[in-house]
Amino acid sequence: MVALKKEPPASPVPNSYVPRQPTVIECNIEKTLDVIGGKWSFLVLRELFCGKKRFGELQRQVNGINPKSLTDTLRHLEEKGVIERTAYPTVPVTVEYSLTPKGEDLHQILKEMKLWAAKWT
Repeated sequence: MVALKKEPPASPVPNSYVPRQPTVIECNIEKTLDVIGGKWSFLVLRELFCGKKRFGELQRQVNGINPKSLTDTLRHLEEKGVIERTAYPTVPVTVEYSLTPKGEDLHQILKEMKLWAAKWT
């Protein structure tokens, strides 16, 4: 003999109060990290918070970064709309990198990370 499970009585609570079972939970932290990118991005952004920089300046100021990693980081940040690349028609071409308003909005996040590190490390 198979016992049948009785269904609970219908709830008088409207459907809008019944919690949904999400199949995917969006994570804004994950989205932010995707925009910011890899390990060098934070250090590049730190330098750009001080103003416009050329490639060579960034390479000197971000200790340990090689030209390929810097190029990849700058391209990623530009694709995500965090920095802006401006090329001037000089010989050789002068290129400057600066933060967009979207990039400037990251300043508070990095400032908080700096404060956290000062407190806990």
